[in-house]
Amino acid sequence: MPDSGAPILLYDGTCGFCNSAVQLVLRWERAGSSLRFARLEGEWGERVRGAHPELVGVDTVIWYQPPAPGRQAQARIKSDAAIDLLGYLGGLWLVPRVLLALVPRALRDAGYDFIARRRSRIRPGFCALPTAGQRARFLDR
Repeated sequence: MPDSGAPILLYDGTCGFCNSAVQLVLRWERAGSSLRFARLEGEWGERVRGAHPELVGVDTVIWYQPPAPGRQAQARIKSDAAIDLLGYLGGLWLVPRVLLALVPRALRDAGYDFIARRRSRIRPGFCALPTAGQRARFLDR
């Protein structure tokens, strides 16, 4: 596992919608941000899922917080991961974060699943090349 303690967003690297979401994060995050990215189907995605039995077979976005002194590793999926991501972005993104957090998880996840089933139709094939500075934050090179 990476040793910096910075969060990792695991995403479906073959999904245009998911790749667009990563690009949105890169565009809106604050300067000096530490979030890293890894494909679910890549080496780091396999490592994280292998180290956490509850994630085996999970094919959704994962917000992974590696262990740090005094803190255990934490992995959140689906709408919980989206809420963590919105919190990470901060600023005006906190408004939808608060609103989503008010909705019961079962309903949030049902909405997440609805979009996930249609994601290839929403945004088919998408490939953006990260800048040199961004490339270092992608764990699967």
